[in-house]
Amino acid sequence: MMASVTALEPFVVDVPPGVLADLAERLRRTRFPNEIAGIGWQQGMPLDRLREIVRYWLDGYDWRVHEARLNRYRQFMTTVDGQRIHFLHIRSRHQAAVPLFLIHGWPGSVVEFLDVIDPLADPADPADAFHLVVPSLPGYGFSGPTTETGWHPRRIAAAFGQIADRLGYQRYGVQGGDWGAIVSANMAELRPDRTLGLHVNLMNVPPPSGAAAAPPTAWARRAGPAGGGYEAIQGTRPQTIGYLLDDSPAGLAAWLIEKFHEWADPVAGGGSALSMDQLLTNVMLYWVNRAGASSARLYWERRQAPETMVPQRPVTVPTGVANYPGELVRSLRPHAERFFNIVHWSELPRGGHFPAMEVPDLFVADVRAFFRPLR
Repeated sequence: MMASVTALEPFVVDVPPGVLADLAERLRRTRFPNEIAGIGWQQGMPLDRLREIVRYWLDGYDWRVHEARLNRYRQFMTTVDGQRIHFLHIRSRHQAAVPLFLIHGWPGSVVEFLDVIDPLADPADPADAFHLVVPSLPGYGFSGPTTETGWHPRRIAAAFGQIADRLGYQRYGVQGGDWGAIVSANMAELRPDRTLGLHVNLMNVPPPSGAAAAPPTAWARRAGPAGGGYEAIQGTRPQTIGYLLDDSPAGLAAWLIEKFHEWADPVAGGGSALSMDQLLTNVMLYWVNRAGASSARLYWERRQAPETMVPQRPVTVPTGVANYPGELVRSLRPHAERFFNIVHWSELPRGGHFPAMEVPDLFVADVRAFFRPLR
């Protein structure tokens, strides 16, 4: 009998040996470009850095170790609106735990949250416990690739709401950064009666007409106009860049890992604060699922549906914002309060665009602090 499209099907990560053998052969045959002497990071990832990544990927990295770590957690596949969606589902042993979605962005994946799952699901104080739902965005990781247009943030938010229904969660919290912040905000807007609280680590809303925008972040000052080059390409030509991303593992690694270098907190060591294993495991979720092109499409979808980027009506759900000093952009609180019911606004001492990976202790503490009075 064919499984129902609404079924939650158990899923285990098991990458075929042939995929890994093909990856190794492609890495061995990488054709590196030349480089201007002494240019550093001015034109993108330095040649020596990419050579180091490829060498380690071939000789030091063991995918099966990280595959086993993913498989420590129960995973499921389901189909919503014709799209398969993968997610981790971690039930706390504390039955009074609050359901919480943790939603990643680009160039991330569910790998971003591996260091915070256990502290959130099994805390010392049962009053801080969460049942966790950690989905892969449609087109990303094991939810990839997409096969039709229209998978913009609001449609993704509605799909994740259906997953909550299938899990039997009547009330739940949502948390996200990058695209995860946009999807989480859409979930709160679509289902204010079902959303217990909205917690984001990226808040980017426009200022009122005529008002000054928030001062540029340290990242924006450092990156300048070149910092948005990836966005222009993925927002207009995701298919073209996809031929590189899904054919060359070295190219994919350069495209993704460059952003971890640039977007992690430079004061705390930037991307170097993340291990090579963390970075490559994240890249692997794109590579083994051929998700380079389909993940880039989300930027194109945003341009087709710009109304999904900012709430179309005030979001009444209690909202918390965690501001990390190395974040890409940020809004002023008065600007955010035009759109959201801000009840929690924290300034963290360390961390950048990937706080669950960079500073998991601070991330967990802020999530707990926000949800504690809402339970």
